[in-house]
Amino acid sequence: MSRAEKKVVIVDDEIPARNLLKEYLLDFPELNIIAECKNGIEALGVINALQPDIVFLDIQMPGKTGFEVLQEMEYIPQLIFTTAYDQYALKAFEVNAVDYLLKPYTKDRFATAISRLLSKGTEALKGIQQLSESFQSKIYPERILVEQGNKLVSILISDILWIEAEGDYTRLHTRQQTYLSNKGIGELEERLDPRQFQRIHRSAIIALGAIKEVHKEASGPQVVLQNGLTLKVSRSYIESIKRLIY
Repeated sequence: MSRAEKKVVIVDDEIPARNLLKEYLLDFPELNIIAECKNGIEALGVINALQPDIVFLDIQMPGKTGFEVLQEMEYIPQLIFTTAYDQYALKAFEVNAVDYLLKPYTKDRFATAISRLLSKGTEALKGIQQLSESFQSKIYPERILVEQGNKLVSILISDILWIEAEGDYTRLHTRQQTYLSNKGIGELEERLDPRQFQRIHRSAIIALGAIKEVHKEASGPQVVLQNGLTLKVSRSYIESIKRLIY
């Protein structure tokens, strides 16, 4: 597949609807269909595994609705909702879908949706990232989405060892690798469960579960993480560390 092509997944429980999408997509050779799904449960597994660039997502489906699929995705592509029910239109745009195709839609209307999708690019990803965060049923999510190139990567909160300020951005260090978030460290701190994370410096947050030892040094406490990294606790955060001692 050439670099210009985008991977597409079609999700609809009706065969005629899937066939119509395939027919209309013939006019866009840069959009390559890699999978079709007939229900929400199948769609969730396929999207997370294949990580398509674009998903045409029906809303009323067996197993899981389109919105339920979206809520549980680990990987977030660009989305165009397709449905026969217009009462979902407002909600679709509230969650920053690129477009909403109300069945039956014409070939011209489909082409307009594709044009809108291709012009939005990374802005659509940012919008969908916000919608995914807004869908979280818990105050502190188990996963967060971080931009990596032209896609969003799902990171388990429990995999994060520590977080480091890097200018206006923040670098998240996990057990496997590091990721650069476009959020500031203060904003990330507000989104993290204080029972699991502790700020130890204006430029560093640590996962409490990643602490191996705390050394008492003349210059102040130093935290040793399970990966062997040693981080200094600044004077203004010493009391926070002391509260962890029993």
